[in-house]
Amino acid sequence: MKEISNMISIVDDFYTCDKIYSTGKYDNMSFLEDFLTIAYDMTSSFVNSIPKKERKKYGQFFTSRKIAEFMSSLFTIDFTKREIRLLDAGAGTGLLTAALVVKLRNSGYIGKITAVCYENDEKVLSVLSNNLENLKENFDIKYEIRTDNYLLSQQFSEIDLFTETVEQYDMVIGNPPYLKILKDAPEAKSMSEICYGAPNLYFLFWAMAIHNLKDNHELVYIVPRSWTSGAYFERFRKYLFDHCVITNIHVFGSRDKIFDGESVLQETMIVKIRKTKVKPKCIQITSSETSDFSGVKSYEVDYNTVVADNQYVFLVTNVEEAEILYRVNSQTNTLESDDLRMRTGIIVDFRTNDILRDYQEDGSYPLFYSHHIKDGRVSWPVGRNSEYIVTDKNSYLQENTDYLFVKRFTSKEEKRRLQCGIYLKSDHSQYEYISTQNKINYIKCGTPELAYGLFVILNSSLYDAYYRILNGSTQVNSTEINCMPIPSKESICQMGRELMGKELTEQNCDKIIDKWIR
Repeated sequence: MKEISNMISIVDDFYTCDKIYSTGKYDNMSFLEDFLTIAYDMTSSFVNSIPKKERKKYGQFFTSRKIAEFMSSLFTIDFTKREIRLLDAGAGTGLLTAALVVKLRNSGYIGKITAVCYENDEKVLSVLSNNLENLKENFDIKYEIRTDNYLLSQQFSEIDLFTETVEQYDMVIGNPPYLKILKDAPEAKSMSEICYGAPNLYFLFWAMAIHNLKDNHELVYIVPRSWTSGAYFERFRKYLFDHCVITNIHVFGSRDKIFDGESVLQETMIVKIRKTKVKPKCIQITSSETSDFSGVKSYEVDYNTVVADNQYVFLVTNVEEAEILYRVNSQTNTLESDDLRMRTGIIVDFRTNDILRDYQEDGSYPLFYSHHIKDGRVSWPVGRNSEYIVTDKNSYLQENTDYLFVKRFTSKEEKRRLQCGIYLKSDHSQYEYISTQNKINYIKCGTPELAYGLFVILNSSLYDAYYRILNGSTQVNSTEINCMPIPSKESICQMGRELMGKELTEQNCDKIIDKWIR
């Protein structure tokens, strides 16, 4: 049996690794790969033994071996360190820890390794313990399994004279639980400075991990894409960018093939951050269609192109997308600055059955749904149920004026994310008020020119592509639309006048917008 010391450079004589191959079961470096196979097989057996519904109750989605290896490969190793402390909070079966330890030893690191794994699911603890014990015996590491609640195990706050020293780590790796919790849950209350409404555990784990990360050291997490934009994650993004910079991002083309056998509704990404305020010039962005990482594409993007001034994160994967961001970001206005705020429809129909009507009657008003948006227009009525509303509540009604309606939800397979319809007061001038169902968004325009002009913008391929780069979900978020850079209101009205009288096609919108945004 070869000693590992014969295959690596000795950095210092303070430590030897003669115990790393103690079992005699495997030969040479093939043992490293064989070990991960065993760890992954144990993980697969556990996953298959627990019903999917039960795992989803706790937000459990287990990483594959390929993902674990890729995440580990992103770390920069400091070979001069005498000891490296690893943190894996929400460790599951310990596959990520195993992959990182294998990465360290395979790369030639001979210092001490201490792994701290938090996991409070009793069903998985035996698998985690076996995997870590195997790491200890074969790779000469120390480990500790902590079964208390990671988020409640320490105080989440800046260090001051009256708090104990925060336990910190050289490397943090994780696949945090994806589960929404109540806004008054103990975890949310203990981390209130980054919470808005009912938070999701994944970004609470991420924030606490940043808290535990040493300065100038690295964290690699696999997380949903939802944190990159919107008001819901604003406090978290501020905390993240107050303390860290992004160095690497990996995005997947297919959300359905990341966690084997799972139904994942969010697009997923791998992100590497460094705890420093010194921004790199570029962020390394890679992409692959599936989690086997075949055909990986790599692209360097200017840091400020990916991380905008408002701390939204744009996942740019090619030159064309970078050009789209450059063109749109050259505009200096927004819907908010022009007092054209997009809002969400008023009526939640299943909660207001008593005021819905299938036919017109005295005192009724039009109620608009997403299915009324078709071919750039708003067509109403179309002979479907509940197209009228009878109410004297002001909160259920809105002024009958010119609007741009936008569908809130589209399917993953649809060509366009932004699907708009122009509503003109003159089409239904007999009504003083109208109402909108909450599966559409609307922008109050006040004039036909403005409605047509906003249609040019949101129906263009430029802005549809921009929004897809910004948001990977199928929901159109009004907060994000309100923050998008757009031309001035005067320019938008001129665009609208150019479109009036023409077909409401994407091609016509593109021709007009290309004159104004180069």
